[in-house]
Amino acid sequence: MTVLSNLRAAVQKRAAYNRTKREIEEMPLEIARDLGISRSDAARLAAEAVYG
Repeated sequence: MTVLSNLRAAVQKRAAYNRTKREIEEMPLEIARDLGISRSDAARLAAEAVYG
């Protein structure tokens, strides 16, 4: 992979991370409870989902 393609992939992953984190943080509390998710876990869950 070239430097440019690595950079592009990193930017895409960061955008996916930010989007996922925001969606978890904005999830209605009732739904989060049903899923067993705490909004304070948003960063960790987003990182796991995007970066593995």
